[in-house]
Amino acid sequence: MRALEDLRAALPVALPVMLGYVAIGIPCGVLSAEAGVSAPWAFLISATYYSGAGQFMMASLALSGTPLAAMVASVALVGTRQLLYSAALAPYLERAPRPLAALFAATVTDESFGVNLERLVSDRSWTPGRATAVNLSCMLSWAAANALGAAVGPALSLPTEVMSFAMTSIFICLLATQRWTPRAAVAAGVAACGVVTLKLAGAGSLAVLLGALAGVAGGMALPLGAGGGKR
Repeated sequence: MRALEDLRAALPVALPVMLGYVAIGIPCGVLSAEAGVSAPWAFLISATYYSGAGQFMMASLALSGTPLAAMVASVALVGTRQLLYSAALAPYLERAPRPLAALFAATVTDESFGVNLERLVSDRSWTPGRATAVNLSCMLSWAAANALGAAVGPALSLPTEVMSFAMTSIFICLLATQRWTPRAAVAAGVAACGVVTLKLAGAGSLAVLLGALAGVAGGMALPLGAGGGKR
């Protein structure tokens, strides 16, 4: 059966990502439990919204009493990177059936994007079906880890601040692995300074959103040649 063949080929590729998701998903589930999310709901949210950074952000903002509109705006901003993923992957799914392409698009994350793009570029046997199997395998491991964390969270006496830092650590890792051009350095510096300044000014949770926007604006304002682009 074609689906089983795709799954058999996808599992070895997805396994490193799946293990990483377990390690990060359990703290995310614990943090969700602190915000009042039960294990079944943690699984459902993880299998539908499916955004590690977004889920950590939602729980953290909910615990801090952030208004709903600010939560939606912050999480939406984090999710805009999916537009770039779609643009990069679209050429490889032109001939895929629309239901399969839609399922693939709905289950892409940072890590599965990198894994699948590398395979789609270098391996002609890597089909949209196999790529989708990678996505679904990773999604299920993430959802299961979140549910487990939410189930055991009430029994653990872990400080909420420690769980909240898991989200921060994700962005630190993403930042550390970036290609450091002058444009990227300016964007990161402006964003960091903006967040700190706005926090000190009493902007609260909006400091992250506004600081991030300031960083994007600062990076875009830098001339392309200065940003490490082609001359």
